[in-house]
Amino acid sequence: MITLALAKGRLQCAALARLAEGGVTVSPEQLDSRRLVLEEATGEYRFLLVKPGDVPIYVEHGVAQAGVCGRDILLEYEPDVYEPLDLDFGFCRLAVAGRTDTAWQAANRLSKLRVATKYPRVTQKHFQRRATPVDIIPLTGSVELAAVLGLADCIVDIVETGRTLDENGLTILETIAPVSARCIVNRAAFHLERPRIARLLERLAPTSAPASAPTA
Repeated sequence: MITLALAKGRLQCAALARLAEGGVTVSPEQLDSRRLVLEEATGEYRFLLVKPGDVPIYVEHGVAQAGVCGRDILLEYEPDVYEPLDLDFGFCRLAVAGRTDTAWQAANRLSKLRVATKYPRVTQKHFQRRATPVDIIPLTGSVELAAVLGLADCIVDIVETGRTLDENGLTILETIAPVSARCIVNRAAFHLERPRIARLLERLAPTSAPASAPTA
């Protein structure tokens, strides 16, 4: 049995829908339950439903042979896994956002820029490349509020439609990286379970984009 760690929420639903197209289905009773471990009908796959940031941990440590999570998680945690497949769904972007371009320019003249984010590593690296010193304020909730109330000069977060930013008077100031859902694979499992991993990747791959060679 191959164990696949899935980020709970929209990526979980999209991944299970993609697998269903390839004949891998989970019963409605399991999907409607609060179970965190699901098994599909043939017993070939088991699914772990975990928080997005936990997906690479389960995969890197071999509890799951493969996983599905957003590229933002991979950029933040840099897990030691293979990344063979862009799943072509879950599109958004990691971006710097703030109140206005004028406020952003004024903040850039300060000795340190205050940045609220759920992605401290990505944020630190981004502003290092810009040679801009930052004071990172780590948050786990709605980071937009930090910019609205003046806790931070700007935020770094994922943006899908931009509606939340618009409704809170914020705008995208810079795009750091495009984000989509990725399939990641445990390094040992990729070699030891190669035929079954290859079959999983074939089932997950979008029809227009076959699985690529593994990348770190």
